[in-house]
Amino acid sequence: MNNGRYSDSLREKRVVITGGASGIGLATAMRFVQEGSIVTILDRNEEQLSNTLREYPSIAHGVIADVSNPIEVKQAFEEIDSLTNGVDILIANAGISVRANFIDITPEQWRKVLGINLDGIFYTAQEAAKRMLAQGEGVILMTASTNGLVGHPYYADYNASKAGVNLLARTMALELAPTIRVNTICPGYVLTPMQMAEYTPEMLKQTDEKIPLKRHAQPEEIANLYVFLASQEAAYITGQHIPIDGGELA
Repeated sequence: MNNGRYSDSLREKRVVITGGASGIGLATAMRFVQEGSIVTILDRNEEQLSNTLREYPSIAHGVIADVSNPIEVKQAFEEIDSLTNGVDILIANAGISVRANFIDITPEQWRKVLGINLDGIFYTAQEAAKRMLAQGEGVILMTASTNGLVGHPYYADYNASKAGVNLLARTMALELAPTIRVNTICPGYVLTPMQMAEYTPEMLKQTDEKIPLKRHAQPEEIANLYVFLASQEAAYITGQHIPIDGGELA
């Protein structure tokens, strides 16, 4: 630790975080700001993005894009090029979930969840990788989930998307090495706005009882892992999916 920072290797690094206007994305953005990184957040919610940039002026830039739309993603990265002249670290974090029985999932819901959670990561990672290969280095980190490692009822579409993210990352790690490191973080239950919108207080309490550490993670705890994996301290870690779940999978 140096002057409140975790790693000097992140100073002045150009970091792009999708879904960066709230939850894990926002916590991660602020953690990289603390490291002295130049942070650009990408989000599809224009109002929320504007409010976040106003409330957190230390975030350098904000860009509007729907990650499930490859044209918007391409345009977003061209805008990022004009703002920061490239990207060193991508945190592909944007995602949604909808609680529903498998039998009730409509084609529209399936396509929406897969479009954001899997297609969106593919599109943003591909754009970032092109730039990183050209500059000779980079790190791509993705938000997956413990739901992509073991089954969870009521989230078949979400689970499938996160399992896809894990294997996409492993394949990318093989193809992009040694220039780019690629890993996924697999959070368990995290106390985000998305989680609190889906779970009643009773459901949250019942879930806590199933977790060995007896609580949800805070978004900042996920952000800390992102900072480590992006830094030079993790220079030999690639192709991994790393759970952070309070012992749930154990």
